[in-house]
Amino acid sequence: MTEKSIVKQHHTTFESIRQKDESDHEFWSARALAPLLEYQDWRNFLQVVNKARQACEQSGRRVVDHFGDVTKMVDIGSGAKRPVSDVRLSRYACYLIVQNGDPAKPVIANGQTYFAIQTRRQELTDSSRFAQLSEDEKRLAIRSELAAHNKQLAATAKDAGVETTLDYAIFQDHGYKGLYGGLGAKDIHACKGLKKSQKILDHMGSTELAANLFRATQTEEKLRRDSVRGKVQANQTHFDVGRKVRQTIKELGGTMPESLPVPDASIQQLESARKKQLKKKTD
Repeated sequence: MTEKSIVKQHHTTFESIRQKDESDHEFWSARALAPLLEYQDWRNFLQVVNKARQACEQSGRRVVDHFGDVTKMVDIGSGAKRPVSDVRLSRYACYLIVQNGDPAKPVIANGQTYFAIQTRRQELTDSSRFAQLSEDEKRLAIRSELAAHNKQLAATAKDAGVETTLDYAIFQDHGYKGLYGGLGAKDIHACKGLKKSQKILDHMGSTELAANLFRATQTEEKLRRDSVRGKVQANQTHFDVGRKVRQTIKELGGTMPESLPVPDASIQQLESARKKQLKKKTD
């Protein structure tokens, strides 16, 4: 089976086992997810689920909101049934399970990027406040979040051996090249017609900013999870994550980031306009 067919099968199959309860809330059964992720032994898969629970707790989220222990009856033949334990999982829980799965499995490797993007997309969809924002307001919100995550990424990269300003510039360029199909920062500037003094991230629409947010958050997490050490390995990790995000965008039928339009107003212009509006309201 080719990598492309594995990705396609993984995406469609995961959504096909999604269930909804009486309140129309989506959830997944751990028993159904295990074979999808190529875990035939329930006890082995349960170890991965427990690691995911710990990661959920460490993230500051309520574990019970994402992992619900349940018992269900299954057929054992001749009309007889017996109770088996199961875990009711949220989309975020599925994401954590994949992140803590065996990366040697192709379905896990492809699923890590997929679940990350789908989880983030669902979070944004579920946020009624975010859904009601205009495109400019979405840009400001995601840009602010990306700025915070970039600080975390810089700190984690430094721990991995990316120490100097030049080191970090090269590290960032590797992430861009992975996400933008080989285009580095200078190439993206030229492609989008930006001046040298203009920051790339300040001239992106919400969709492109979101793609870069995925890249930053997943790279930071992978550097920590894999205990990456050394500039060369850190750069390669950033490139690989960017390329995975690009691959998933392609699989989902999205527009490549370098082909997305440049907004008329920069982030600085939007912030300036917002400050003026706030001042008028207080005057």
